[in-house]
Amino acid sequence: MTDPLDHALLDAHARSDTRALIGLYHQAAEVAATEQATGFFLTHAYVYALEAGDARADQLRRALVRLGRDVPAAINL
Repeated sequence: MTDPLDHALLDAHARSDTRALIGLYHQAAEVAATEQATGFFLTHAYVYALEAGDARADQLRRALVRLGRDVPAAINL
């Protein structure tokens, strides 16, 4: 993760800016050096999106499913 991104995350945490945290953690996932780090950052973005009722939660969950870190939604039979 880049220093500017790290500083932006720290600042967003200090301000309790949930909307910014969702985007910044998603951005951190996109530039993460390992799949483990990608999953870590996506999970954080997803949890903040869920807490905020943010529409990005579905997209973030799908990304976690693709990484094998969540399961696809159950099919209604």
